Amino acid sequence: MIGSKAGIVTSLNRSDGGVPKLPIETARVTIHGIEGDRQRNLKHHGGPDRALCLYSADIIDRLQSEGHPIFPGSIGENVTIRGLDWGLLQPGSAVSIGDVEVELTSFAVPCRNIRGSFRWSRSSRVSPKTHPGEARLYARIRREGVITVGDPVTLL
Repeated sequence: MIGSKAGIVTSLNRSDGGVPKLPIETARVTIHGIEGDRQRNLKHHGGPDRALCLYSADIIDRLQSEGHPIFPGSIGENVTIRGLDWGLLQPGSAVSIGDVEVELTSFAVPCRNIRGSFRWSRSSRVSPKTHPGEARLYARIRREGVITVGDPVTLL
């Protein structure tokens, strides 16, 4: 929804490394991210400033309507959110997700590992440079806690 500063968690995802990240119903979140989630390449993924990767369920719907085989977790996001105006989110913004509070740190640059989620392997479809307002976002944890599918999400 355009201008909406609130949404809900529609999917939580984690993996033992790589994509897709697989759905779970509830996640304990620490300063390191979702417990049980792991990244293969710690140079570009994970760490305190990239503890969580967030993405929009509304944009996933739009990408699917364009013919992309994307689905929640397929491009490595941990938390998929519906209803929040993705264009309002910027590095430095604070967001509450269930019991957890995060600070957005950067846009996630697409890598070759997510090519399978896009027609013609064009992962640049979610690049912050070519498609502003449609990129994934990394976040650091300001308050640890638990997130469950269906929890409210609010841009603070």
